[in-house]
Amino acid sequence: MPFHLHFDESDLLRCRFALSPLWETQAAVRTLLRPGQHGYHQPWLRRIRNAAAGLDLAPLRLLMPESGHNPDFLSPPPVGPYTSFEEEIAGVRAIDPLLIREDLALALTDQPGALDSPAGRAMLADPARTLRELAALMEQAWQVLVEPDWPRLRALLEADIAYHSRRLAEVGFARLLGELSPQLSWTDSTLSLVGMRGRHSRVLGGQGLVLMPSVFAWPDVVSGYEPPWQPAVIYPARGIGSLWTQPADRTPQALARLLGRARADVLCALDEPAGTSALAHRLGLALSSVSEHLSVLRAAGLLTSRRYGHQVLYERTPLGIALAVPEHRAPE
Repeated sequence: MPFHLHFDESDLLRCRFALSPLWETQAAVRTLLRPGQHGYHQPWLRRIRNAAAGLDLAPLRLLMPESGHNPDFLSPPPVGPYTSFEEEIAGVRAIDPLLIREDLALALTDQPGALDSPAGRAMLADPARTLRELAALMEQAWQVLVEPDWPRLRALLEADIAYHSRRLAEVGFARLLGELSPQLSWTDSTLSLVGMRGRHSRVLGGQGLVLMPSVFAWPDVVSGYEPPWQPAVIYPARGIGSLWTQPADRTPQALARLLGRARADVLCALDEPAGTSALAHRLGLALSSVSEHLSVLRAAGLLTSRRYGHQVLYERTPLGIALAVPEHRAPE
């Protein structure tokens, strides 16, 4: 059966986009624990294998059943669109330990044998200690698995939010949901999610909904969060297919001769909106050089820019697209 989220008018007024480095961290742990399910991330898995070997992920593995409940308190929906990991993990550490015991029990019940295991019983016996240990482990996982690549991941997530925010203005909420994932549909003030296990219905009751793109969620769409957390839908971000691969040189030689190799590379790298730091990281160029190239390309009418949150995102104009991705390139 599909999972249903029932909206009223006040819920529609409280829908928002957000990204969460804490969510990406726990999702990265799940990807590491089940590598065969995530083909897109194989290059990342190979690269971080040695560093990840130093992490003791057994406590998190116990709380991440193949199907069923995962503890909400490990990565609650962020309170703002650009909450940092440090802010999020501080929020986790501030949770009342009495609130997490039932959350732990639900996850342990769905993991065969976990509820009656020594580790499971120890978690339930001392929730305060469990919270401290899990928060410390999540922080270690962030530092090893996600933080080194966070500029690249954040740029992709912010580009996804920028794109879907425009689509929301163009096509409305109902059609947008179907574009986020074919697993989502909207009928009669109800959002339906096909393929999610567990409970089958929830009334939002004025809390609204957080829409969160995720790099590591693919191929799934995830929803849930029990009170007191705001409900959320986590969907696969656009553009993850080439996230970990180094693309072949896509800059036409004629364009490189016209603009200069580095400037042409910057233009051709903007398949999705991106900021200066993300482009510098992707292309291996100095931040100051990328900033200068972006300014020149923008002045020439090849790029537009807009502020989104804490940074400026650049994207190609129709003229920039025609130069960077011509439909029929002449022989060079």
